[in-house]
Amino acid sequence: MTIRDLEPKLIWEQFDDICQVPRPSKKEEKIIAWLIEFAKKHNIEYQTDETGNVVMRKPATKGFEDRPAVILQSHMDMVCEKNSSKVFDFENDPIEPWIDGEWVKAKDTTLGADCGIGMAAALAVLLDESLEHPAIEALFTVDEETGLTGAFGLGEGMLTGKYLINLDSEDEGEIFIGCAGGVDTVAKLDYESEEAPEGYAFVRLEIGDLLGGHSGDDIDKGRANSNKLMARFLYNAIDKFGVALAEFDGGNLRNAIPREAYAIVGVPAAEKEDFEERYLEFGQMMMEEFKHTEPRMRFAVSDVEVKPTKVMTNDELCYFLLALVGLPNGVLGMSFAMPGLVETSSNLASVKFDTEAEVITVTTSQRSSVESAKLYAAQTVESVFYLAGFDVEHSDGYPGWAPNPESKLLGETVQCYRDLFATEPKVRAIHAGLECGLFLEKYPHLEMVSFGPTLRGVHSPDERLEIATVDKFWKLLVELLKRIA
Repeated sequence: MTIRDLEPKLIWEQFDDICQVPRPSKKEEKIIAWLIEFAKKHNIEYQTDETGNVVMRKPATKGFEDRPAVILQSHMDMVCEKNSSKVFDFENDPIEPWIDGEWVKAKDTTLGADCGIGMAAALAVLLDESLEHPAIEALFTVDEETGLTGAFGLGEGMLTGKYLINLDSEDEGEIFIGCAGGVDTVAKLDYESEEAPEGYAFVRLEIGDLLGGHSGDDIDKGRANSNKLMARFLYNAIDKFGVALAEFDGGNLRNAIPREAYAIVGVPAAEKEDFEERYLEFGQMMMEEFKHTEPRMRFAVSDVEVKPTKVMTNDELCYFLLALVGLPNGVLGMSFAMPGLVETSSNLASVKFDTEAEVITVTTSQRSSVESAKLYAAQTVESVFYLAGFDVEHSDGYPGWAPNPESKLLGETVQCYRDLFATEPKVRAIHAGLECGLFLEKYPHLEMVSFGPTLRGVHSPDERLEIATVDKFWKLLVELLKRIA
């Protein structure tokens, strides 16, 4: 059985087709071309803008012509993460979805259901002639995951609708009416190197098999950050062992909690065995500390094949580790306005060494549903970097989406859910960033909701899509389109 055999078939067929098209963030040329070809093949009116966004339009069905147009919005790019053992080229290779019991997963990579299943739902609406609905505008944006570039650059005249349904949520049974804003803080350190000390033995320290996940949705789940763990060990070892650091690498994407990290370090040869034992003991201690949230955490140490010739100077190593240990990470504050919602957080996303240029780049991201708190979180991170001698830059950031509990669209969505499933949906805001805040800046008249099927492990190779919730997601979308007045 393949995913094309699952019900409702029309949405699963579109999702399977999308999985065959590479679509990394900022490299969406292939999926843009595929969407345009889809529109041409099915005689669907479409429009593009200079940013790369695509909108497809379907006329209202008979009797619905006088109703305001509805926008179905999803993003076409996906987070590209894989297990280190997996050989995979996200720019050319198709995703390999497979059915694992009640879930659809990918083979050792992200699945791309974020937001591929939202795209599939919009395309299915465009294809299904049995549906009753107002005029539809299906908007597919580029580069949501790494900069919200599509939403920022949305062209004039792309949208005319009054209601917008964002299809980029990950919890069936929950309707979202607000999201956090965010900003990235990137720091660079031009460091000096020196000759690797004589009489030192070098080893590779590894941390792996952490759960990782979405730095917004999963930040409150108590998961370990591989960059933090590696820095924590080295900070404790630097005085006792006289550690020399040649390289440090951890994490990849600004919006993913880092799952893996490694460091190439040297210690006096006579102390190598003791150092390795201390590292593995530290690993056991971390496994105990995170036993409730990290079931597969792995620590490993091995000899390096080629001994490094250069290492960081001791002074700069100290400042580097002080910065990583001192950086705020995780949940920084909870919301009093919406109990249970993370208000403010920070993620130490990636650490990259360019040993040839002798530059270290550390990428972090801050989120908050309160604009002043977002700014302060970014300033807190900035101040730690400055004290350690880094140069710091902030991204332009993006606004949050302020909840509107009086929205008519929200009321209709809640009533649809009650009628379909005889239960009350949760109405809440989300700590992750959605494009809705930017759409509201451009189109202040919009009423918006966001909902979707259940996804777990998003932004990691553990990403999975719960099969049964796709049917509920589809039924809610179809019924809501029929009822929107």
